[in-house]
Amino acid sequence: MTTIKRLRRYLSQTARLMVGVPDYENYVQHMQTAHPDQTPMTYEAFFRERQDARYGGGEGRTPRCC
Repeated sequence: MTTIKRLRRYLSQTARLMVGVPDYENYVQHMQTAHPDQTPMTYEAFFRERQDARYGGGEGRTPRCC
C-alpha cells in the first residue's frame, strides 16, 4: 500500500470516528486477527451495539440524549 493510500485511509477513519460513525471494516479485521474462533457481528448488529454504547439504551440502561 502506498503512503498516499495509507494516509487517505487513516484520515477517512479519523473523520468517521470524529463524527461518530463506527468503523465496521476495522472491527472485522480485529475479530479475524485477535479472535479467529468467534464470528463477527453483522453490520446491523455492530452499528446498533455502537449506537447503544454511545447514546445509552439497551436492556437495563437509561437512554441518554447527550
